[in-house]
Amino acid sequence: MTLLTVWAGDDPDTVLLRTEDGATIADELKELGVRFERWPVVEDLPATPTSDEVLAAYQSHVSRVVENEGYILVDALHMTPEDTEEWRAKAAEARQKFLNEHTHDDDEDRFFARGAGVFYLHMHGKVYAVLCEAGDLLSVPANTTHWFDMGTRPDYVAIRFFHDEDGWVGNFTGARLADTFPDFDTLAEGR
Repeated sequence: MTLLTVWAGDDPDTVLLRTEDGATIADELKELGVRFERWPVVEDLPATPTSDEVLAAYQSHVSRVVENEGYILVDALHMTPEDTEEWRAKAAEARQKFLNEHTHDDDEDRFFARGAGVFYLHMHGKVYAVLCEAGDLLSVPANTTHWFDMGTRPDYVAIRFFHDEDGWVGNFTGARLADTFPDFDTLAEGR
């Protein structure tokens, strides 16, 4: 299940809210202007699916989001664990990049077709950690300070939506709040 954990922005030891209730999560996020939806999960995706295979599996949902939100570029990517040093190095590098707090000039919409990841939203003096799992769509509004943790062994398939052809462009703040708040592995393990 999806997990929302909220802390004061300067106190990672005090949990203000922790819930797996979908309606509560949607309500809390809606107050922040963050869209949260649940879609039925397609169970028969290949182990290492192509972008086209993922988009075809979720075509009706993807089309609705594109029509409603005006996205012009949609793709899918996967991080599928391999038992190689090359993969471990690639995964560690990707994880470190996204742990740096950043914003985007565009909304960041992600749908998890498989696996999990945590979006940490740094808003209104608080940190909201949304542990997304298969079936979750999260839309982080443009210019929202946040970071993302895929864990030490990333394993997910995600659909990404963009309003411009450049795709993912991060504006890094230089802050490393990720170093002080519980990470993906801690949140996933503590459920």
